[in-house]
Amino acid sequence: MSTDERHRLIGELLRHREHVTVDELMAACGASGATIRRDLDVLAKHGVLRRVHGGARSLLAGGENPEYGQRELEDHAVKVRLAAGVAALLKDRGHVWLDSGTTATEIARQLQQREMTIMPMSLRAVNALTAGPPAGRRPDLLLPGGSLVPGEQSFRGPMAEANIRSLRFDSAVITPCALNLRDGLLAHDLDDAAVKRAGLESAGRVIVACSGAKWNASAVALVAPLDAVDTIVTDKALSAEELAQLAQHSVEAVIV
Repeated sequence: MSTDERHRLIGELLRHREHVTVDELMAACGASGATIRRDLDVLAKHGVLRRVHGGARSLLAGGENPEYGQRELEDHAVKVRLAAGVAALLKDRGHVWLDSGTTATEIARQLQQREMTIMPMSLRAVNALTAGPPAGRRPDLLLPGGSLVPGEQSFRGPMAEANIRSLRFDSAVITPCALNLRDGLLAHDLDDAAVKRAGLESAGRVIVACSGAKWNASAVALVAPLDAVDTIVTDKALSAEELAQLAQHSVEAVIV
C-alpha cells in the first residue's frame, strides 16, 4: 500500500470513528508501527487528526465540517475525474476564474500547462498551477488579494470581491459545498458564498464541478440559483427527472 493510499484509508477510518490505535492501523494498512506513526505525524500536521498516545483521534467528533486536510483525502479519484471534465470544457487563451477548495486544487493541477489566464482563489491552487516544469506552457495568474483563511489558504473579504468584480472572465469554475435542484448552489459560510457569487457574476459562462456526495448535502449560505449555471460536471448518475429539471434551467449536465 502506497503512502497516499495509507493516508486516505486512515482519513476514511477517522471519518467514521472517534479514535484509532496504531495497532489497528498496522493491521488495516499492512504497515509497520514506525511507518504508521510517521503517517499520523504528517496527517496531524495537515489538520486531518489529533495525535494521542498510542494512536489518533478524529477532529470530526464534534460534528464540525471537515478541514481541508481531511477533505483532500476523500474521494480523490472522483475529484480527478471532475477536474479532467472541467479542463476539457475550457479553451486555451481564455480568462478563467477558479474557486477554492480541494476539487478546485485538483482542477488547477489539470491546467498547469495550459495557455490561459487564471484567477485562482487559493494559495493551494496557485501552488498547483506553478508546480509544473519551468519550461513549456504555463498559465498567467491574477491574484485577487484580500484576507487569507488559515488552513484553507483561500482568499476572502471585500478586497478580493472588489478585485474579482473589476474583471470579466470567459468562464467561472465554481466548486460548491452543496447543491440541490430547489435552491441551487450553496456554501458553508457567508464569506465563501460572497466570493463565489462575485466570481460567477463576473463570468460569461459558469461551470460547476460537484461530486455526487455534495448533491442534497447540508450547507447554509445561498450562492446562486441554478438559472445562473451553464454546465454542471458531476459523477452523479442523474435520473431522467433530474435531467429534465436541469434542462428547465438550461443547465447542461456532463457526467464523468
